[in-house]
Amino acid sequence: MEMKAIENKIINWVKEQVNQAGCKGVVVGLSGGVDSSVVGVLCKKAFPNNTLGLLMPCFSHGDDLKHAKLVAEKFDIQHKVIELAPVFKAMFKALEGREFSEADIGIAVANIKPRLRMVALYYYANKLNYLVVGTDNKSEAYSGYFTKYGDGGVDILPIADLLKREVRQLARHLGIPDVIIEKSPSAGLWHGQTDEGELGITYDELDAAIEAIESGDTSSVDPKVLERVTQLYKSSEHKRRMPPMCLIKDG
Repeated sequence: MEMKAIENKIINWVKEQVNQAGCKGVVVGLSGGVDSSVVGVLCKKAFPNNTLGLLMPCFSHGDDLKHAKLVAEKFDIQHKVIELAPVFKAMFKALEGREFSEADIGIAVANIKPRLRMVALYYYANKLNYLVVGTDNKSEAYSGYFTKYGDGGVDILPIADLLKREVRQLARHLGIPDVIIEKSPSAGLWHGQTDEGELGITYDELDAAIEAIESGDTSSVDPKVLERVTQLYKSSEHKRRMPPMCLIKDG
């Protein structure tokens, strides 16, 4: 499918979702990465006057905010910068009873960041009667590489059917700056953190494995990569489902 056709399909889909929900527009978190940049630009095309981008640094790498502003300004996306570091520190102190230090960073602490960002996104969504637009791609959705009730807690997911490779292709088509497309993907959970470092494989390996699994022919995939992708999918199944309910009155 050509990139222009994909662009138009996503734009029209976003419009439909917002209209069906009886909402007026969309709010999206702009992290400075390729996924959020693509989603932000597509949202702007869908709702030129009703798209809000939130830039939410929280002990983040300086380039992240710089790149998020670059996209917002290049594509004229209305945006707000919300510094979450003070809130993060206050939350940590409330939980642990002491001041936060970089040595405290672990997955439980790091996941406070995306969950705080979702609080901010839903604040503006409720205030403006907008939908919260997620930025997870298919590679992340399949492998479970997102924070439950953090970046995974959204209203709609426009690029969740596009592999990371395809998102980069769409980014080039849309004119996203190369510095954003080519940098190492990172969720910005801690300094030096990268997506591929946490996944244990590259996005190219992950994308190839997903395509092979879906085609039913995995003969071309490195067995170790296939095992890793299968393990990631199984262990993250709970993230892709609604919470199970105990049906007391059923039977």
